[in-house]
Amino acid sequence: MYINLRSKKKGEMATMEGANSGQAYPERFYAAASFAGFDGSLDSNNKDIGSGFSNDVALILYALYQQATVGPCNVPKPSSWSPLEQSKWKSWQQLGNMVPTEAMRLFVKILEEEEPGWYSRASNSVSEPVIDVQMNHNSNVEPIIENRNSFSETKTISAENGSLVETRDKDVVSEGLGSIVVYDKWILPPISGQRPKARYQHGAAVVQDKMYIYGGNHNGRYLGDLHVLDLRNWTWSKIDAMIEPKSVELSYPVNIAPCAGHSLIPWENKLLSIAGHTKDPSETIQLKAFDLQTGTWSMLNTYGNAPVSRGGQSVTLVGNTLVIFGGQDAKRTLLNDLHILNLETMTWDKIDAVGVPPLPRADHAAAVHAERYLLIFGGSSHATCFSDLHVFDLQAMEWSRPTQQGEIPTPRAGHAGVTVGENWFIVGGGDNRSGASETVVLNMSTLAWSVVASVEECVPLASEGLSLVVGSFNGEDILVSFGGYNGYYNNEVNVLKPSHKSTLQSKMMVTPVPDSVSAIPNATNPTRDLESEFEVGHEGKIREIVMDNVDVGHQKIEGDETTESIIATLKAEKKELEALLSKEKLQSLQLKQELAESKTQNTDLHKELQSIRGQLAAEQSRCFKLEVDIAEHRQKLLSMETLRKELDLLQRQKAASEQAALNAKRRQGSGGVWGWIAGNPPENADNI
Repeated sequence: MYINLRSKKKGEMATMEGANSGQAYPERFYAAASFAGFDGSLDSNNKDIGSGFSNDVALILYALYQQATVGPCNVPKPSSWSPLEQSKWKSWQQLGNMVPTEAMRLFVKILEEEEPGWYSRASNSVSEPVIDVQMNHNSNVEPIIENRNSFSETKTISAENGSLVETRDKDVVSEGLGSIVVYDKWILPPISGQRPKARYQHGAAVVQDKMYIYGGNHNGRYLGDLHVLDLRNWTWSKIDAMIEPKSVELSYPVNIAPCAGHSLIPWENKLLSIAGHTKDPSETIQLKAFDLQTGTWSMLNTYGNAPVSRGGQSVTLVGNTLVIFGGQDAKRTLLNDLHILNLETMTWDKIDAVGVPPLPRADHAAAVHAERYLLIFGGSSHATCFSDLHVFDLQAMEWSRPTQQGEIPTPRAGHAGVTVGENWFIVGGGDNRSGASETVVLNMSTLAWSVVASVEECVPLASEGLSLVVGSFNGEDILVSFGGYNGYYNNEVNVLKPSHKSTLQSKMMVTPVPDSVSAIPNATNPTRDLESEFEVGHEGKIREIVMDNVDVGHQKIEGDETTESIIATLKAEKKELEALLSKEKLQSLQLKQELAESKTQNTDLHKELQSIRGQLAAEQSRCFKLEVDIAEHRQKLLSMETLRKELDLLQRQKAASEQAALNAKRRQGSGGVWGWIAGNPPENADNI
């Protein structure tokens, strides 16, 4: 089977089916780019970008278009005599390594904010693409039901590694590859190359459109091989990794032991393998690194109080730190401790948290929201599986257990999860009796669950110990699952392209979320998925979403009865959304009134505070004057005391002088005869 996609130039490719306000699929992006003046021709980069938009908006649209179609800016800086070219280059260069899909979404988002009616005006002048589908086998068309909408679907049978694989044709993901992906439905892509050995409890990570698989468990034997799947052509290849004889920081030979139950984290140009079970476990967690440039494994030396070795833990990358929770040590003791590894200093720290932590567990899933909140879901003890949700505030260092909304998943362990924006997708797992067949998604801002897709319990997607990663293909996010164990080991690859319709049609949209749910505020996330944004405060956007869905129904549905049924369903949903909008407006009005009252109270309190501050300043001035007076009086008292002492001394000296004079007179008066008798001649006796 092969598929040949022929169309006019990219700027004319504008099939809008399934696209609502805020969704930026490649077709919608090219239509938006054509509307904005970027027609996809060779000289479009040199066109005047200032027509119809302000300078700032025109520059950012140009930069996003270049990022989406060319990639990161690698061209040299233009000469200084051209300020316009310099501004364009600077705007493009500042986007850094933004992925093309994010650039596409931002481009459409900004255009919709600047030109709300661009869609209706563009659709009048855009031609439908010409698609030629040729297959080696006959195909039949039958309707399918997806998210309560009926679509015609083409079944195709293609040969894959000697076996027949059934796929469903709704949206072509890759040109010339023959991979057909249905939104919110798991499919088997056409894999080539030598597949890895079947396994579970392995590690998986995506770096530059390549999925790396390391280690795992097969028939009770730990594996140490490394494989890579190129997501651009779906080809497996094995990496013959080398081992450094000595690590950069270690003085002893490196031993890269096979492991399972570990975590594989991409960091800079390396893959970090953390923890895991090995045949001869160490006392503390080991950290291994695979250099993607040199193709070598090495051990990394860490400092501080390293956690005990374990497997089945969760490892979450938050900024430049790894947050490790739970797991099971070599003695099968379950853990619920929290540790942080700083990847810049390679230093371990144990978190002393407050609140009630989750029960000790292993094989759970973890995710981070807004770079602050760590979410823990599911897992198991030795005999019990959990479906509880716990949140740890990385700033307040506090555990909480918020209320979950929507269709809460069944208890499970061994499941896998990835985040796309603020949506957390959970796949697989089991409860020791059967596998979890539903793929669920949690909106991390509202803590509302919804079901994305369902499979049979016996397929690999309902396995324990499978891996799940998120990649990008043709500008759209895709979920890629590999491996697992559900009675037998498998090495199957499955792909799902989320449409985020579950976010719009979730039960959380029917009733307002109570205050008890809002444990995680809807903080601004720089990596959030713009396709999942839904602003209920804008009535126009709700109307546009409904109209888009109606257009999709008319394009995809054959038969008046089915059309009327879909329209009736959409009208009912519209009424529900309008009712919710009215409630939100009323709540917003109440909040505005409370805000006005708070502002009035704040003004009165501010005035009272100013008055008290004035009085306090006056009292402080008075106290200062009193202190100065007291100091002066103290100085005077000290001077008076000195004068008093001097006066006493003078008085004593005067008294002594008077006493001496009196004694002298007495001696003179007692002279004469008695003096001769006493043998004391007068003083002038010699002169006689």
